[in-house]
Amino acid sequence: MFAEEEAGLLTDAAASAAELETMIERRAAGLPLEHILGWAEFCGLRIGVATGVFVPRRRTEFLVRQAEQLLRMHDGGTSDGGRRAAGRAVVVDLCCGSGAVGVALAARADGIELYASDLDPAAVLCATSNIEPFGGHVHEGDLFEPLPSRLRGRIAVVVANAPYVPTAAIGTMPPEARTHEPRMSLDGGPDGLDIQRRVIAEAPAWLAPGGHVLIETSRGQARQTIGLMRRAGLTARLASDPDVDATVAIGTAAVGSAAQTGSGSEPAEAQNPAAAVSSAARCDPVSSSE
Repeated sequence: MFAEEEAGLLTDAAASAAELETMIERRAAGLPLEHILGWAEFCGLRIGVATGVFVPRRRTEFLVRQAEQLLRMHDGGTSDGGRRAAGRAVVVDLCCGSGAVGVALAARADGIELYASDLDPAAVLCATSNIEPFGGHVHEGDLFEPLPSRLRGRIAVVVANAPYVPTAAIGTMPPEARTHEPRMSLDGGPDGLDIQRRVIAEAPAWLAPGGHVLIETSRGQARQTIGLMRRAGLTARLASDPDVDATVAIGTAAVGSAAQTGSGSEPAEAQNPAAAVSSAARCDPVSSSE
């Protein structure tokens, strides 16, 4: 965003000249613009973002778009895909932060049953204010652990923008991120894959037959993420949008009673028609953010 655009947003948000001066001083000190405004634009929506909560990135709109496509395929297809709760697809947003991904999906996919979780109490409070108006539920805790046990084997789509920055690379991130966003929302461990490993290992027990787990990752980590999914018994593929440097790994549970492994199995496209989708289109606005 250009400085002129930021200045315009701050001017519009300030109730007085004194407040505007304070906001400009906070911005000059390095506070993220979204924390000053109290919201971030994401998929055409204004998502509430409290100070100290992870700011949703534009590249993550691609994660939303991929999940939306899969949900629409399930609506028009024959596989169960988690549509067992009065016809509603169960969607879970892990490491939800502000809840931006879940909110965007709820706004774009009709009638989903939405759940989200995060370990950070501040994020849970923020996500709750964003998600509850869409009928969703936010739980404080570690990944799948706080979710209702009745969701096991019923989830159509798990989305996770889990932290994937290697610990040693945190210091190279922009000051806005490394200083003003919680470390737990950035640090993915020595190779950046610690949280991804846990999400992928636990996902098969929660996914419905034909259900999907989608994880935002980086180009450099993508093959490792895919390998983790295949070793967990999921078919796996990558989707990417180089225009916004977005990469999403997509794992799919078998439609039968047991998950298939990547070794010696059919290509993902043959096992599940949803595996053939790899559009690079970004999320279209669903409502004006003005």
